[in-house]
Amino acid sequence: MSAWIPTPLRQLGQRLRATPAPQSELLAWFENKASSRGYQLSEGQRRVIHSMAEQLAKLESGQPRSLYLHGSVGRGKSWLLDGFFQAVPVEAKQRLHFHDFFARLHQGMHRHRLLDDALGATLDELLGHCQVLCFDEFHVHDIGDAMLLTRLFDALFARGIFLLVTSNYAPEGLLPNPLYHERFLPVIRLINGRMDVLEVGGDTDFRSLPANREHQRFTQGHYVWPGNAAQRQALGVPDAQPVTLDINKRALKALACDENSVMFAFDDLCEQPTAVIDYLVLAGRFSQWVIVGLDDLSECSLAAQQRFVNLVDVLYDQDRQLTVIGKRPLDESLGGSIADLMRTRSRLGQLHQLAG
Repeated sequence: MSAWIPTPLRQLGQRLRATPAPQSELLAWFENKASSRGYQLSEGQRRVIHSMAEQLAKLESGQPRSLYLHGSVGRGKSWLLDGFFQAVPVEAKQRLHFHDFFARLHQGMHRHRLLDDALGATLDELLGHCQVLCFDEFHVHDIGDAMLLTRLFDALFARGIFLLVTSNYAPEGLLPNPLYHERFLPVIRLINGRMDVLEVGGDTDFRSLPANREHQRFTQGHYVWPGNAAQRQALGVPDAQPVTLDINKRALKALACDENSVMFAFDDLCEQPTAVIDYLVLAGRFSQWVIVGLDDLSECSLAAQQRFVNLVDVLYDQDRQLTVIGKRPLDESLGGSIADLMRTRSRLGQLHQLAG
């Protein structure tokens, strides 16, 4: 398979301007990548790649228009983002999961709370002289986060940073809670005014394709119910040997852990006031995870539902192998009222299922 190798910015800009966008090297690179995994690009993906190629060509002049990609789960948004990130021929670029970035943004602003511009100081720390910033899995359901987002996006655009954002939601679908949606309208107007909003459509759920499963550690995991002794033994699930972990200066109970693996009870991880930044630290330490005791999420608090969604997001993005031991079948375990459960159902649906 031929590979498209990024060249210096000036040469790349000249070549993309001189070549019709549908025949661009970027499109050829994505076509080769798709072909190597046994599928073809959707028309929605082709339209997005066309726009990406146009913005790559404009980077040299300093006038690219940021991109906001949205669409249903499994339509290849993260894959497109990763390919674009590889193609950008500048060193001052960052590809971040939005959960990760926002957690660190809150931490930094707390540290700099006595400064006149706590946000600016924090962005200096997190981004430095970043020119291209890619945010994967952008969404917001908390009004506190929503109020900060207008300031954040204003600051990023003021710095001349090119943004590429992926989301399951069109801008108008962000923060759907009717109690708060009107207060989020300034962010929606900012996105629509400063970014090209593109839908990544298509009928294929690319996450379900065998070739994609083979390349992910996460999808080598299992969803097991009811988690009897024979099932646990077959999967090598350890016996409980409770231990207390020190995570971000707080104690967190685990059922067991060793150098590479950790096992938690669902209640200890999701019914307690844990946060995304805790999951990120844990994901950095442990490559194999077992979560025990998942029941119907609809019977849990909204906070616990959101924590579980956030946890699965982090483990999926960090590509950690996950085994979930539930008390009922998967399709009976993921009830609930928060919008992000659609994404969680898709991701856990990729696990190998083992019933008693």
